[in-house]
Amino acid sequence: MEIKKLHNITHESSTLYIAHRGESLFAPENTMEAVNLAWQKNADGIEIDVHLSRDNEIIVIHDKNTKRTTGLSHLIRNKNLEEIKKFHIKNTCNKSNLVIRIPTLNEVLDTVPKHKLVFIEIKCGIEILPMLKKVLKETRGDNSQIKIICFNLNIISTVKKYLPQFEVLWIKRIGIEKSMLYLDGLSKIISKIKQNNIDGLNLSYSRFLSKNIVENVKSNKIKLFIWTVNDTQKALRLMSFGVDGIVSDKASWLKNHLTEYSKFELGINNKRRNIYSNSF
Repeated sequence: MEIKKLHNITHESSTLYIAHRGESLFAPENTMEAVNLAWQKNADGIEIDVHLSRDNEIIVIHDKNTKRTTGLSHLIRNKNLEEIKKFHIKNTCNKSNLVIRIPTLNEVLDTVPKHKLVFIEIKCGIEILPMLKKVLKETRGDNSQIKIICFNLNIISTVKKYLPQFEVLWIKRIGIEKSMLYLDGLSKIISKIKQNNIDGLNLSYSRFLSKNIVENVKSNKIKLFIWTVNDTQKALRLMSFGVDGIVSDKASWLKNHLTEYSKFELGINNKRRNIYSNSF
């Protein structure tokens, strides 16, 4: 990529970098450690997953079962908060002996700095909505900092009706179904988003994404975030297309690396130009 173009993309872009389950490449996913690391390293926001416990507490965890992250097989919906707090998260990211616990949504929201974003992915059903409404009402942050996302169209449309003050995004996985991005496929998605008053689309990354597709979505006043992107070249490509945000396991690293890389390359390029001009 041309150096000047690279510099312009990284410095003129308004693309946000969202830490996927926190800064999950460097700390266990969906933990306070991953969340706090994202803030410390200056990510623009975090994405977390939530389930509802037996005693109606909102638990931050991706799977409905604790087996993958703790080694113990328990369904979140069958356990109360006191029981869940006894489980230890397996730390596969570093050799620290720190005891890591499963957090609640309240605990995560208490850490959010001003102007940073939290994307809350609902992994269960609409039974979570009364408690979600309560928790969000009590948080000290601004409504604009909260985004609610879900794969299920019926659930996310219900969320928008129940909590109209918050932006909601529909998650879609492209995978091999690349035809969804073309002709009737994309038009149908946009139509459903408009019909259900949904604010944005959260798409999985695909090499079939193009600038025309991004412009088509955004021309309909639909926000567009892409997940999960850990590669600098893919991130630059998406930035050049004008996506609103990139969700990454190493969001802070990606954001900082691209900025510093463009400065470095521009500096090298200018130095070469000066050497060349002074040689005559």
